[in-house]
Amino acid sequence: MSGPSRVLVTGGTGFIAGVLIRQLLAAGCEVHTTLRDPRREPALRRLLGADTGEAREQLRCFATDLMADAGWAEAAAGCTHLAHLASPLPVGVPRDANELISPAREGALRALQAARDAGVRRVVMTSSVAAISYGHGPGEHRFTEDDWTRLEAPGIPPYVQSKTIAERAARDWVAREGRGLEFCTVNPSVVLGPVASADYSASVVIVQSLLQGRIPALPRIGFGVVDVRDVAELHWRALTAPGMADERFIACGGFLWLREIAAVLRAELGEQARRVPMLDLPDWAVRLLAKASPTVRAAAGELGTVRHQDASHAREVLGWVPRPPREAIVATARDLVGLGLVRP
Repeated sequence: MSGPSRVLVTGGTGFIAGVLIRQLLAAGCEVHTTLRDPRREPALRRLLGADTGEAREQLRCFATDLMADAGWAEAAAGCTHLAHLASPLPVGVPRDANELISPAREGALRALQAARDAGVRRVVMTSSVAAISYGHGPGEHRFTEDDWTRLEAPGIPPYVQSKTIAERAARDWVAREGRGLEFCTVNPSVVLGPVASADYSASVVIVQSLLQGRIPALPRIGFGVVDVRDVAELHWRALTAPGMADERFIACGGFLWLREIAAVLRAELGEQARRVPMLDLPDWAVRLLAKASPTVRAAAGELGTVRHQDASHAREVLGWVPRPPREAIVATARDLVGLGLVRP
């Protein structure tokens, strides 16, 4: 299979998408990208360095919505490859899980249908470790791409439901209606790393909240961390390597407790991290606070759980080597400070 010549990247204003689009443009690819609000195109072009010269001609923007058909056929026209990154990622917990499930599932199916109808050869979809490693009970677990989140388990958060249902639906659709369309997924853990603007991912809010002291003490929770540059690189490799049909790749640099992330910030940023908490929040206090807060309630369900998400498959098949999580954490923090997104 030859490499991509024209690639559709959905969700062009997204955290991962911006890094991937820059990589594609630098490689000489033509890029189509989708925006829900076309008024954001000038700012996006400036951010990507595609507002003048040759890069301006390489990039075209199309207005689409995950819940509507308009614009998808035009966006996919002439493309050889599709990277489907657009999906809702909330900061808080929605009242109704369908606020996340419906656009995630319907958007994936619209992107796939547009790709198939346009003759796209390969689709790489951004899923999540959320589709792999939840619903398996408390304690310490190690997950690979063979695992799936158990949606029948109690207390599965809406975001986790949305990523699991969307990936399942996409794989079922390709098997049933793909007509030879080559499909694989990249499943990142919590994505941190360089922040280019105030339009950043909800995952970055974790570091921002620590730096601003909005988390007064540290609950006993943790998660896998991966650098956005490495996630974009894994997408690139999945777009260009041979034999990617039905593949699935975990993207994770390693598991860290929240207190370990806080320690990295204090060690690397000094005075700029003066508001980062040092004290642990006892489990009983988290459970007490959970009675009044849906966000804390979600955290309470994570207490003490360790999810090791094994990225060795991506290393072995694609030669992908992620940065240490520490680098991603520090890059996030320094850019948040530099952009004035953390109050002095």
